[in-house]
Amino acid sequence: MAVPKKRMSKSRQGNRRSHDKLKTPAFGECPQCHEIKRPHHICLHCGYYKDQEVMSVEAV
Repeated sequence: MAVPKKRMSKSRQGNRRSHDKLKTPAFGECPQCHEIKRPHHICLHCGYYKDQEVMSVEAV
């Protein structure tokens, strides 16, 4: 079984884990209604995706 010979310092441990952080999700503007939406997702405010109406959104 592989066992480390020396203890890893907190600095080296942090450097190894530097890529494990969470990334903030990306957002873009809907070209139809100019609301903020996730890229490659249907706009939840107007129902458009790539300049086509995909679902009808009822006014509540």
